[in-house]
Amino acid sequence: MCDCSSSKHFDEKARVLANEQLGPRLHKITLAAPKMACAIRPGQFVHMQLSGMEAHILRRPFSVYRANAQDGTIEIIYQVVGEGTAFMTQYAEGVECALIGAMGRGWQPVDGKALLVGGGVGAAPLFLFAEELAQAGRSFEVVLGAQTESMLVTRADYAQLLGRDPILATDDGSVGFAGFCTEPVREALATGEYDAVYCCGPEPLMRAVAGIAEDAQVSCWISMEKRMACGVGACLSCVVETVAGKKRSCVDGPVFNAKDVVW
Repeated sequence: MCDCSSSKHFDEKARVLANEQLGPRLHKITLAAPKMACAIRPGQFVHMQLSGMEAHILRRPFSVYRANAQDGTIEIIYQVVGEGTAFMTQYAEGVECALIGAMGRGWQPVDGKALLVGGGVGAAPLFLFAEELAQAGRSFEVVLGAQTESMLVTRADYAQLLGRDPILATDDGSVGFAGFCTEPVREALATGEYDAVYCCGPEPLMRAVAGIAEDAQVSCWISMEKRMACGVGACLSCVVETVAGKKRSCVDGPVFNAKDVVW
């Protein structure tokens, strides 16, 4: 039985259980982290101190892909984009990493049918939410976009939830719609079946999806994942411009109502 609350932050020493490559520059690390597995909610993140890189004092934020409270494990899908994530690919079983979590405000379900849109590695922060919707018996559809088929590394897990493939789009046309996933989103919303859109991915994608949702008069939530230092709202390095002024991605987000964001 979990005794931790999602409203609190925990420090936890997590232990690597597995670290595997899923696709081009895409990896998944599985951590033994019982507190985080219990506390994390869809759309929240953990702030990680990379073991072996103590000279780099700033922690790195990572969205949680999957969490198993019973087993006390969390999974993080990460893309190699710099020195830190490249270093992470070397982590073997038993390596310890210091975590702070659960951080930020996550996805909130609304009544009606939901459309989940994940672009690239942005598909990962939506998976816990998809699981929550499925467990609650809510109706939803998933659109996944990537540069090529081999980068759709969450496809099988989403397919298992849905009982079929999600709607797919690839820039090179290797599978699904040939082009950006914005066109399948436009087609889906044109049916009038959806009441809310939840999107995570590159900022230009989220901005485009937000515009499509606004035109369709459908509410839209996006995850504004920013580079950050402290993760607790003190350093102001992850500011998001909103209609109500500057907000902090780490504590006011990362999930925002798209209509509130000043693009």
